[in-house]
Parts: sequence; C-alpha cells; structure tokens
Amino acid sequence: MESSAQTAESLSHPNRTLVIMAKAPKPGMVKTRLMESLPAAAVTALYCCLLEDTLALGMSLKGVEVAVMCPEADQEELAQLLGKRVQVVAQKGEGLAAGLISVFRHFTAASRHQVIAFNSDSPHLAPSVLASAFEILAARDVVVGPTHDGGYYLVGAKAAHPTLFESDGLGTRSALDRLLSRTKALELSTGFTEPFYDIDVASDLMLLGRELRLAPAKAPRTAAWFGEWQQALTKLGHAAGGL
Repeated sequence: MESSAQTAESLSHPNRTLVIMAKAPKPGMVKTRLMESLPAAAVTALYCCLLEDTLALGMSLKGVEVAVMCPEADQEELAQLLGKRVQVVAQKGEGLAAGLISVFRHFTAASRHQVIAFNSDSPHLAPSVLASAFEILAARDVVVGPTHDGGYYLVGAKAAHPTLFESDGLGTRSALDRLLSRTKALELSTGFTEPFYDIDVASDLMLLGRELRLAPAKAPRTAAWFGEWQQALTKLGHAAGGL
C-alpha cells in the first residue's frame, strides 16, 4: 500500500515520464563519430556506461517514471541489459525522428501528462535541470534543452505533435532551429532549460573527462571508463591538444 507521502508525491507530479532514447550497445552502431578516434571496443564500452549513468540519473528524480525507447531490433537486447528496472518500448519506424514521434504517441496516449524525451549521453547533467524541465512543461506546450552545437538534449510535450520531428535536420547543427520553427508554426508555447553538451565527438569527450575528474560522482560508471581506457585517451588527448 502507498504511504501518504508517496500518494502526495504522485498527486503533486501527475504522470511525469522521462523517456531515454537508446540503442543496443553494438560495436559500430553507437557513437560512430568517436570511432574515428578510439577503438570500437572502447566506444561500445563508453556507450554502456553513458546509458547506465543516464538511467541512474533519471531514476534519481522523485515522482518521475523512467522508460526507454529504442529501435525495434534493439528491444530484446536492451530489455535483457536493463533488466526489470524500466520499461523498454520499441519505436515505430527507423531513425531518430521516428523514435521521437513514437515517444509522444505512445506515452501521451497512455495518459502521461508530461513526457520528456532525453538523450542517453548526458548523464553528467544536474538532476535539477531535468526537474526544472518538468516544471517548465507544466506551464508550456513544449520544453527544449538546447545543446551548444545547435541540437537539443531533451524535448518534452504534453501531446503528440508528429510534425515537430520531420526527419530533415535531425542530428545536425540546424536541428534546434528547425524544431523551433515548427513550434512557432504550430503556435506551441515553448520554454527552455539551460544549454548543455552531449557526447558526439572527441572534443566533447575531452570536456567530459575534465568534468568527471573533478566530480566523478556525477556519472560514476563513465568516470571509471576514463580510467580503464586511459592509454587510448592519452593518445587522443595528444592528437587533439590535451585531455
């Protein structure tokens, strides 16, 4: 039976769902741009650590259900990897746009009032930023977390708006601008969390390494990965001007 405190928590944060966009950690299929600089085994191991730390970040939020959305071909492997900790849902269609459309169609249809799609490679984000995203979404139609490279690390809504995620521009430096032009066209009020960075290229990884050396508890599995792959990272740092 729920305690009165749990009931109050549920009522104060009705139907908040954080959906982590993920893939199965298959070599050559995740973080492919990092494979230009690191061995495939290192990149795959990194993705596993990022995903586990992201899951832990989501589950640290009070009054928020956490789920995972993934390509259909990855559902079984991810379900085995993540166990019974979260629901793993297969997206309809291929690619990131299809995944985002699937997030809001699936979870808003299931009476989730506030749904946020979150990437799987920003586990070092402060939990307070995710909490504030839900607070912003309570008062707006859409919430967006911009990245410094012109994309976004989270997007949330209270209803499905499929045309927000047309495939052109996703994963590029124009992704955020295209999203905002569509929210404007649909007359959706939009709020923002603070700009942040995710891990796409070697310079992002070097920045994360410096951050986790100072505060490894932000993403402990990922911090440990830096120690395990120190030799490869040292070479990468020399090539790029220092890690």
